[in-house]
Amino acid sequence: MIEQTRTDGSRLLADLNDRSREVFRRVVEGYLNSGDPVGSRTLTRSMSEKVSAATIRNVMQDLEFMGLLDSPHVSAGRIPTQLGLRMFVDSLLEVGTVSPEDRERIDSTFGNGDRDVASLLDQVGSALSGITRGASLVLSPKHEAAIRHIEFVSLAPDRALVVLVTADGHVENRIFTPPPGLTPSAMREAANFLNALAEGKTLSELRRGMAQDIARRRQEIDSLARELVESGLAVWENPGERSERLIVRGRSHLLDSATELGEIDRIRSLFDDLERKRDIADFLELTEAGDGVRIFIGSENKLFSLSGSSLVVSPYMNADRKIIGAIGVIGPTRLNYGRIVPIVDYTAQLVGRMVSERGKG
Repeated sequence: MIEQTRTDGSRLLADLNDRSREVFRRVVEGYLNSGDPVGSRTLTRSMSEKVSAATIRNVMQDLEFMGLLDSPHVSAGRIPTQLGLRMFVDSLLEVGTVSPEDRERIDSTFGNGDRDVASLLDQVGSALSGITRGASLVLSPKHEAAIRHIEFVSLAPDRALVVLVTADGHVENRIFTPPPGLTPSAMREAANFLNALAEGKTLSELRRGMAQDIARRRQEIDSLARELVESGLAVWENPGERSERLIVRGRSHLLDSATELGEIDRIRSLFDDLERKRDIADFLELTEAGDGVRIFIGSENKLFSLSGSSLVVSPYMNADRKIIGAIGVIGPTRLNYGRIVPIVDYTAQLVGRMVSERGKG
């Protein structure tokens, strides 16, 4: 299922006669297949009715005037504009099914049930990139089980470890810089204070009420222990860290598809932003308007507008039908959308099923 984004193109489609619609569709399909402008002489060989190249050129000029096609060079063929691609995707795109070969490659990623979720998602990202020849994005789910125990461990005067154990047995360790002058008694006091508050709560719930709890129970905890509580929990504040991780695979595919130096620089800038995890929250928000696959073309999406890339993205859900992550493919605007949409959709469904089953275990 494709969750359609807003478009002005569908309104224009209604204004086209059958011949104009066929010329437009064949130009877009030819461009998506080859990446090259499509000329009138090429179309005379494939049109359903016998028409001259001059007639087709006139139709192309009309489509160009409407903003659906563009002519990159004088006397060259036409390519679709961003508006034209949007109209094609929303109204004319024929979405296929996942081929047996692609299905087998995706299914094989989930074959080893012994691996943890993070390792499996790494493999999913690599497989998706290899199959689509694009760059894949996999946003792994946050771990939101109830907290069982929190402990602070001193490693050095300027380094400490906070250990978080959840009710489902998940353990996370993070190193951070503790407040100066920390004593063993302050560490025990901070851990006892947190464990009393944390019982039955997830990390997000604990963090939300922490400031009020510290203010309300200020007399129960000294200043050093209070600083330790705040700095220890702060290491989970960054959504780009392990609790919510964006896995990017296949950068080289996107760089290989770039033909101009400026385009390569924009794509590198995109990956720099992703490496710094600036836009993880935005990436997940792209999927929250619906539970289907969404397609963003070029500047429609602020994450990828600078690189001029397209994004095909789908959320995946847990057993409670709550969106917990997302899977996407980035590529040039001339992506094979009809093939990639079902691949992304199928992979997202498999990941959601796998995460739900692991959550029951």
